[in-house]
Amino acid sequence: MCYLSSFQEMIKKTSVYSHPLGHRLMDPEAQKENRGNDDDKKVVAEIAARCFIPTLITTTSWEGFHFVGHDILITEATDCYGAVVWPSALVLCYFLEANVKQYNMVDRNVIEIGAGTGLVSIVASLLGAHVTATDLPELLGNLQYNISRNTKMKCKHLPQVKELSWGIALDKNFPRSSNNFDYILAADVVYAHPFLEELLLTFDHLCKETTIILWVMKFRLERENKFVDRFKELFDLEEISSFPSLNIKLYKAMKKNRRSA
Repeated sequence: MCYLSSFQEMIKKTSVYSHPLGHRLMDPEAQKENRGNDDDKKVVAEIAARCFIPTLITTTSWEGFHFVGHDILITEATDCYGAVVWPSALVLCYFLEANVKQYNMVDRNVIEIGAGTGLVSIVASLLGAHVTATDLPELLGNLQYNISRNTKMKCKHLPQVKELSWGIALDKNFPRSSNNFDYILAADVVYAHPFLEELLLTFDHLCKETTIILWVMKFRLERENKFVDRFKELFDLEEISSFPSLNIKLYKAMKKNRRSA
């Protein structure tokens, strides 16, 4: 019993660094990059502190996060990029919680594209939004499980889970006449995949003139910069937060006024 107790205490003390974001904070190169930016270092550390791991080994592998006064338990699938919680999702969750007055989610219609494990959608739901969490069909089972597990009897509005393959059957599944989204949330949807044009088409299709996009992006390759340039052709893009130590930026975007374009 003493061994188990001391092991649990060790886990608790080191749980901040159990997540990839925590490992990044401990990386010497990341620390070197971060020395000149104390604000970045402080906020990233606060975000990493929201992560925890179970104190007991269970049959189901999961990670825990603390947002909006709730412990959120997320089941991941390590064999699929779309079913892993990436640092960009944590950045967006932290931003939503920290800016509730400026970006009020209560009773707002919100859609998340590329929802993955559902963490961002869960946080938006806990903040009071009508949420539609979307992703590819093969990810919907795990996405629905995580969302149901963490929002049942806790949220003002029950979140919905829907299939959305970027650029495919958009008019059928999300007709423009019924699209009335106040916010589109997206975390780490731009990376080395061949569907960037389809992603841009999807952003455009889901947006009305008043829709606000909150998009968090990790820059890895030159194609990310090229996508930003393409994105600016259709949207007014504003960088509202930056995390140099993580190579992550948070953007706000709105559709350009076509009459003046």
